Amino acid sequence: MSKVKVSIIGATGYVGAELVRGFLGHPEVEFQYLTSRSFEGQLFSDIYPVFRGVCDIRLTDTPYETVAKESDLVVTALPHGVSSKTVPVLLENGARVIDHSGDFRYKDVNTYENSYKLVHPDPELLKEAVYGIPEFYREDLKNARLVANPGCYPTCSLIALAPFLKAGLIDTGSIIIDAVSGVSGAGRKESLPYSFCEMQENFKPYGVVGHRHTTEIEEQASFLAGEKVRLSFTPHLAPFKRGMLNTIYARPSAKFTDVSDEKINAIYKEYYKDEYFVRALDMKVLPEIKAVNGSNFIEVNGVFDKETNLIKLFSAQDNLGKGAALQAVQAFNAMFGFDEKTGLNIVRGV
Repeated sequence: MSKVKVSIIGATGYVGAELVRGFLGHPEVEFQYLTSRSFEGQLFSDIYPVFRGVCDIRLTDTPYETVAKESDLVVTALPHGVSSKTVPVLLENGARVIDHSGDFRYKDVNTYENSYKLVHPDPELLKEAVYGIPEFYREDLKNARLVANPGCYPTCSLIALAPFLKAGLIDTGSIIIDAVSGVSGAGRKESLPYSFCEMQENFKPYGVVGHRHTTEIEEQASFLAGEKVRLSFTPHLAPFKRGMLNTIYARPSAKFTDVSDEKINAIYKEYYKDEYFVRALDMKVLPEIKAVNGSNFIEVNGVFDKETNLIKLFSAQDNLGKGAALQAVQAFNAMFGFDEKTGLNIVRGV
């Protein structure tokens, strides 16, 4: 059988580069186009020298219509507001699409427009788009034309919350999420706040009220819970390149009468027992970013604080891996009928 022809639009950003890394290891994939307007004509390995001799594909600014017609799948790593105009062109020209912007992650167009301060040019596609967490939407992904790859913060939050929301075990009005990301989450751009001297030995909150990922988490959490979920979300930036750690606080619901560390751990173990990429850790072992960086794994665990009657849930992932590009490869596998692990036995050492 011929390999699946994959193109990446916006291949030289951090997510784009991680997409190249992920798909390079896939035995059923061949690249058709890697596009970049900023670096058109250069080799991908000129931009990321670690790929010398591994991926020396020349970057192009090929028209999107051509990219779509000559590809089975196009993965877009473009800013929000740009993807919403680009993706319809790709779909109209026959490609299936995995999009990394926020433009297709919402079912409610009003929530999207309020969160992103944009008017969506093609709101009908929101009904069709499949939210790209395979652990939640595996069956829908199989026939999807358009997959909205989730944000890194929502993935890390929702996988930690899902077992408790689905079973009605936490109070849906008391959820607080404190999340920490590496600097690569801000993208590959020149900006003073993300420069070395500004970030080194620094740690800071940002977007503390009204961060757009709040509404994304709330909408998907509401689908899981079967009721409206409102939560408080605070992201933080830390001086490491990649990685993400979430600490989530919630009160047990009235039905969760036997809450304990042991029960929380058992719930995670049972809920994710068949999910290869979700590691439900053993008792007293808590997630940390070094254990998952460079991979598509996410680790979860939790404890119960009797003194405050609070459940504390923890999750860790690579913000570029399970939080973005490698999760897209996992979704690709579901879309094209491959084992979800294919090409994703990617880990790093120290």
